[in-house]
Formats: sequence, structure tokens, C-alpha cells
Amino acid sequence: MNELPQQLANGLILGAMYGLIAIGYTMVYGIVQLINFAHGEIFMVGGFGALTVWLVLPDGFGLGAAVPLMIIGGVLVSVAVGTAAERFAYRPLRSAPRLAPLITAIGLSIVLQQAVWMWFPDAKKDVPFPQFHGGPIDILGANVQRGDLFVLIAAPLCMIALGLFVTKTRSGRGMQATAQDPDTAKLMGINTDRIIVMAFAIGAAFAAIAAVAYGLKNGQVGFRMGFLMGLKAFTAAVLGGIGNIYGAMLGGVVLGVAESLATGYIGEIPGMDLFGGGAWKDVWAFALLILVLLFRPQGLLGERVADRA
Repeated sequence: MNELPQQLANGLILGAMYGLIAIGYTMVYGIVQLINFAHGEIFMVGGFGALTVWLVLPDGFGLGAAVPLMIIGGVLVSVAVGTAAERFAYRPLRSAPRLAPLITAIGLSIVLQQAVWMWFPDAKKDVPFPQFHGGPIDILGANVQRGDLFVLIAAPLCMIALGLFVTKTRSGRGMQATAQDPDTAKLMGINTDRIIVMAFAIGAAFAAIAAVAYGLKNGQVGFRMGFLMGLKAFTAAVLGGIGNIYGAMLGGVVLGVAESLATGYIGEIPGMDLFGGGAWKDVWAFALLILVLLFRPQGLLGERVADRA
């Protein structure tokens, strides 16, 4: 029990990253009913975009001052890739059978991985990412690394900003209308193409912020990092209720905390010592998803973004 605050903090940090990435999945699905399996790689290129900004800054530039610039660089790269994917890969297939854009997304994921592997210097192995100096900070009995504070602050701010955007702005209401009925929204004068591009851009921006958090936490980024993180984020989106922006963050937090608690405590149960530790955390994450889908197939919240209008 003495370890419980630490395990909860670890799970919250991990879950906040999952939630930020999951928002991209859930927004795109809520509007165009597309599972963008390349979203994990959009997260990955955001991390490399942020790292590029750090590498071009002059020596002696403090990391605290550099992080906002790195966020901007990562967001610009992720948004450019995400919107280009929508325009040239997904839009021509919007009226095609659903299997076509799904296969296209998988192909795009592989292309982005290989592009970074080939053209980013030293990307054939994990590339070091800057980290904050100094020891951990004690928060309610848990030791939190300085880099982890970034995601604990960024995730709620992003959610508040997105909630206000969706409910209070004209573009946000257009997004809800497009999600509910794109044909009627178009007849009402809403530019649905612009709304769809906006959904891709917002999701990509949040993924880039999560990529900066990932780099600050782990001290490295790699061209393969988007696959597993993207898969976990998609799991979080389904867990919370695919199409629900609040459910995506809730699903991410639940998934992260479940992983952390399973890693710390499953092995302590008599007869379960072989199933504890970090090697089994992915198994327990997907076991949780299966259980939720068995008893609540619509997810924890189960509403689409349009239903919150």
C-alpha cells in the first residue's frame, strides 16, 4: 500500500499520454467513421519535429525556454502530415468501401516509419531526447520526474481548450453537426471538408504534444514508437467510447492506471508471480479492454461527440 501513490501517479502520467493521442482517433472516427491507423505515426513524426527544433537551437539554450518552441515545431510537422494524409490519402476514398481507407491507413503508417528511418539522421536507432535536470518532485507521496509534470499540466489544459472549442465556437458546432449528419450539415452551408481537415489537424496537434511528453519522460524517440503507443491510444479510445472526446481521455487514464497497478501488484498475488512485471502490462491492458467490451460494448461513456451538442 505504501507504493500505491507512486503506482497511481505512474498510471496517470502514462494515461494522460494515451488520452492525448486517443483524441485524434476519436475525433476522426466521430466525424468520418474512419479509423486512422496512421495516427500513431503522426504522433511519432511530431516527436521528431520537436527534436529537430531542439537540435537547431544554439548551444546553451535552456530546455525550459525550448519546450514551447519544440511544441510548436512538433505540432507543425504533425499537423502538416495529418492534413496531407486527409487530403491526398483519405479524401479520395471517402465514398469507397470502408476496407479501402483502412488498408490505406496501414500503408501510410509503414511509409511514415520508413521515411523517418531513411531521412532523419541516426534514426535507425533510438535518438536521445533532452530531459530536465534535477531530482524528482514529491507530490502527495509520489515521486514525479520533472519531465512528467509537462503531461500532467498539458493534458487537462488541452481537454479544457478542446471542450470550449467544440461547445462554444462556430467551428466546434459545425464539427458536431458534421458528425451527426454530414449531408444535412452541407445543406445548411457548413463546409464539411474544412471541418474534417480541422478534426485531423486538432488530433495531430494533440498527438504532437503527447510526443513531446513521451520524449521528456523516456529521454529518447524512435521511428517505431508510434506503433505501440498508437495501438494503446486506439484501445483507450474504444475503452472510453469511440467518438467521444471526453471518453478518449477517460479511457486513456483508466488504461494507464490499470497497466501501472497490474505491473506493480499482479505479481504479488499468490500463484500469479509469473504474470507480474512490465513484460505483462500490455496483456493486462488488452484484457481490460475485452472485459469492458463484453459488459459495456459502447465503452465507458459511449456517446459520440455529436451527441454532446
